[in-house]
Amino acid sequence: MKNFQLSVATLTLSLALCASSLAQEINGVPGSPSATITIPGDQLPPPPQKFDGKIERDAKQSKPYWPARIVPPKGAPNVLLIITDDAGYGVASTFGGVIPTPALDRIAQNGLRYTNFHSTALCSPTRAALITGRNHHSVGYGVVAEQATGYPGYDSVITKDKATIGRILSDNGYHTAWFGKNHNTPEYQASQAGPFDQWPTGMGFEYFYGFMGGDTNQWEPGNLVRNTTPIYPYVGKPGWNLVTAMADEAIDYVNRMNALSPDTPFFVKFAPGATHAPHHPTPEWVKKIGDLHLFDDGWNKLRETIFANQKRLGVIPQDAKLTPWPNDLIKEWDQLNADEKKLFLKQADIFAAYVAYADNEIGRVIQAIDDLGKLDNTLIFYIEGDNGTSAEGQPNGTPNEVAMFNGANPSVEQQLKYFYDVWGTDKTYNHMSIGWAWAFDTPFSWTKQIASHFGGTRQGMAISWPKVITDKGGIRNQFHHVIDVVPTILEAANIKQPTVVDGIKQSPIEGVSMMYTFDSKNKNAASTHKTQYFEMFADRAMYSEGWIASTKVMRAPWVTVAKVPNPQDYPWELYDLRNDWTQFEDVAARNPAKLKELQELFWKEAEKYQVLPLDSSVVGRLVTQRPSLSAGRTSFEWIRPITGIPNGDAPSLLNASYNFKADVEIPQGGAEGMLITQGGRFAGYGFYVLKNKPVFTWNLVDLKRVRWEGPELAPGKHVLEFDFKYDGMGPATIAFGNFSGVGQGGTGVLKVDGTAVATEKMERTIPFILQWDESLDIGSDTGTPVDDDDYSTPFVFTGKLNKVSLTIERPKLSPDDVKRLMETARAAGDGPSADAGNGQPAAAGGTPVSSDIGLSLARKAEIFLETGEACRKVARAQGLGLAERVQFVKKCLQ
Repeated sequence: MKNFQLSVATLTLSLALCASSLAQEINGVPGSPSATITIPGDQLPPPPQKFDGKIERDAKQSKPYWPARIVPPKGAPNVLLIITDDAGYGVASTFGGVIPTPALDRIAQNGLRYTNFHSTALCSPTRAALITGRNHHSVGYGVVAEQATGYPGYDSVITKDKATIGRILSDNGYHTAWFGKNHNTPEYQASQAGPFDQWPTGMGFEYFYGFMGGDTNQWEPGNLVRNTTPIYPYVGKPGWNLVTAMADEAIDYVNRMNALSPDTPFFVKFAPGATHAPHHPTPEWVKKIGDLHLFDDGWNKLRETIFANQKRLGVIPQDAKLTPWPNDLIKEWDQLNADEKKLFLKQADIFAAYVAYADNEIGRVIQAIDDLGKLDNTLIFYIEGDNGTSAEGQPNGTPNEVAMFNGANPSVEQQLKYFYDVWGTDKTYNHMSIGWAWAFDTPFSWTKQIASHFGGTRQGMAISWPKVITDKGGIRNQFHHVIDVVPTILEAANIKQPTVVDGIKQSPIEGVSMMYTFDSKNKNAASTHKTQYFEMFADRAMYSEGWIASTKVMRAPWVTVAKVPNPQDYPWELYDLRNDWTQFEDVAARNPAKLKELQELFWKEAEKYQVLPLDSSVVGRLVTQRPSLSAGRTSFEWIRPITGIPNGDAPSLLNASYNFKADVEIPQGGAEGMLITQGGRFAGYGFYVLKNKPVFTWNLVDLKRVRWEGPELAPGKHVLEFDFKYDGMGPATIAFGNFSGVGQGGTGVLKVDGTAVATEKMERTIPFILQWDESLDIGSDTGTPVDDDDYSTPFVFTGKLNKVSLTIERPKLSPDDVKRLMETARAAGDGPSADAGNGQPAAAGGTPVSSDIGLSLARKAEIFLETGEACRKVARAQGLGLAERVQFVKKCLQ
């Protein structure tokens, strides 16, 4: 009966929507090839249009009738949605920064500046919220895709009940395209095996040209695709840079659409990798910025300059206070030695050049729209940054971001010696010192990753729509959030949110429209966005009508592994934003009732928007097991060359023993080329033949290379083998907040036809992640080489490659191992078990108690349950079958 009622209800809804669609007025002669129609938009795609012609047995007596072409409502604007990367409030000149951003200035002068606009504090969460109009946890992006865990708020899957703005607009007749960064495809769905429904082209964007993942090498992007096909347009083109290439692509796109259908509006998302690491501007821009000497006085003076500029421009209140410099965390500029100043000035110049370069290319896209005569009816959002400026570069900056995420970084002296002269070129994957990040978030405290303080979430944004916005150069101070962009676009286009897409009922959009602010009469109106929660890595805040309750920052963003309290025990602060624009004064002690009110509201919002469970771990989530094409497998075989298998779907060799075998045929005269590789110049391995000699190279984050090389190969068939035995316990130790199992050493043996020809001991191995913008390749090497001294890409194997096989043996903890780890659990880690427990202080050994003598029955039960859960986590991490898991947990508990 229930199913029958549901079927009747569904049929009734479909008929109603169909009737509504048919009731729409057709423009032009109905049934003619030129007829158009605007759909109601309740159901996407719309029901088929009724054939209103005439069909007889003979075509001469029949009348054809074409379905009307769907077009947006009359007057619907073009939309250009620009979002840059890792840039805080004080970066752009438009919001008081010293770095010239004339394109953003142009949009602000031709429209409005928004001074109270917010992100989520991290890349792909902000972008998921931006394209859906929902909070980031609501659409599965509580963290970045590479840290996804198996909870609805954190699984990196935008479910089908939350259609993107691309899908809504395309089904309503818009041309839709996306250029640049795509950080919203699950890492484990980014290969050529798909599925592609979570790629831009599967989310309603008809055309995509950009890179998959959090960042990329702008000189040689190994993760660049067109639609769903990997491409390598930089090969053989020295000086090629993605920022310019994607601007060229976008300009070509809008011109092509204008030539083909000039009356159809377009929606373009333009998302350059700038200014996320690596900072890769062209030499022209490095010189332009270097000649300005913007940073010679250091980061403390820079803050003062930006702060003064912001007051002069009116983008902060005149009574705003500059938050204090964190002397306990970051040195003041005058405390630095000459070498530090020299290196850090170089880093800032390169970063600023990247900002200015990207803004210039964005300006080219805007100008191209103007050249077509379409700027007047183009709604442009220019959001400077998807979170605050990044402090992930560590205190000294880094020549290689991949090294930083693996816990390695050279000293200032080493950086000056080996990397200073090539900083920002294709020889670095560079990032700047944390002092600059803090300064570029002026006037606020903290940086990217921190959701509780505006240094992590406040973004400068400008909106222009010359046809509609008459208060040109105006400033708007209303509180808004990235989830408000989608409803603003829909209102501007007079398109409603669909109730059903592909037969699936849609969840409500959670943002509110900002269009009311376009009217100069509303420049001082109260914000329609009344409340907003913030959460990232358990750091969190709750905003409500001029107040914000914020947890104290328990882990600095540049610290990837840290012991922190149970998230429920974080201390809280309270700020009255009506009188304190910058979160300068904590008034929690004077307003306990308000603090309690906001704390309780946070938990309600957390339940509502899939924020739970809270998890403070960072790098621990990088090694979390996720679905992938290689999940659960320990043996692999490739019988033909293949390239472009992304890290999320490639078998991981990290923290494991493994064996490669390559069945090859060497021709007369010898051979060379790649057999199998993963990663590149900044971290990875390669198994190849060089000048007819077998070689295996491990590139340890570009700071060291370990190499095995054999003798020349005779013509004919050979089996080339590399066998590695790992010494550590493996990543399962992380379940106990213990990182001793990862990054340990091992011994590698290179063999030819079963005979060992080279043996080397590796003292340390890469613990967490390979170079993420490169792929697993067999038979050639895309992207960058693992050793530039040996070869250049694509390094195609010139012999015959019959087969490459890989077997992996992952370490497994014994019950005794688990017992030892339990004794030191929570002492030093950020893994899941470090966040569990009952919040009691740890004893000197790191455990809540040293024995169960004198404990209550309830506490003994708690300890038993905690131990059992830890044992189960280890069993799952080791990939044991059900029967094996049961036996393991039983022994573990004993």
